[in-house]
Amino acid sequence: MTHVEDELNSQPACWIRAAEEAGRHRAALPDPGERVAVVGCGTSYFMAQAVAALREGSGRGETDAFAASEFPAGRSYDRVVALTRSGTTTEVLRLLAELKGRTRTTAVTADPGTPVMKAADDLVVLDYADERSVVQTRFATTALTLLRAHLGLHTGAAVTDARTALTGPLPQGLVECTQFTFLGRGWTVGLANEAGLKMREASLSWTEAYPAMEYRHGPISITTAGTATWMFGEAPDGLAEQVRATGGLWVGSGLDPLAELVRAQRLAVAVAASRGLDPDRPRHLTRSVILAP
Repeated sequence: MTHVEDELNSQPACWIRAAEEAGRHRAALPDPGERVAVVGCGTSYFMAQAVAALREGSGRGETDAFAASEFPAGRSYDRVVALTRSGTTTEVLRLLAELKGRTRTTAVTADPGTPVMKAADDLVVLDYADERSVVQTRFATTALTLLRAHLGLHTGAAVTDARTALTGPLPQGLVECTQFTFLGRGWTVGLANEAGLKMREASLSWTEAYPAMEYRHGPISITTAGTATWMFGEAPDGLAEQVRATGGLWVGSGLDPLAELVRAQRLAVAVAASRGLDPDRPRHLTRSVILAP
């Protein structure tokens, strides 16, 4: 078994622990009413998109998401939350340094022995969700589970669905597809973006991701036999029928959207195996992007 397989299979246990410990981290996480930005790079940026939509959508306060390198310096926030598995990513550390003494910052990280421990004002360490693999799975979903629980939006059904996602068969014909499009609405747009990234990283697949209502505005033109369109959450009326009419494979969502992401992680590993690729050694990638001064 690859590292990434081992780590993605451990997600239900990690989610249970994160939800149980959310109360202990309350002081380090945003209070209701605070104006918040959530930042990250790569997978962490897509989790930031999901967190921001969940928080603002639940009425906890205005919340934006940015790639750490694209943070708008002139904008004022009560708190900036940085998601960083490694704690060493250059863009995140630079941003935290720029915000020091000006804006309260929180880092959610997996490694307590990294520079981010001194760069942020407040810390949440999820060391039990750290990973050996380059391709992120359990840290990202565990961090999101922690923040869902902090917002009062996590339930045990997500864990139950994650177990189902790990044991149930993938849709017939999905692994053989040559192109994959992932769709979301609201907070699941970030999950769709992350699913596409997992497929690119682990299996070198051609993937795209869009807000579901945008799919009709051009992207559906590439859908045909041998392509798959996967919806995270409830689909817009009529979209499944439109995709099927193209000859493409429609994959609906019957699980908690975060559990659907676990299924997409499994797909990435399965496609990699079918192509003779090692998902533990993704092409041109490292565990953390550390730029020279």
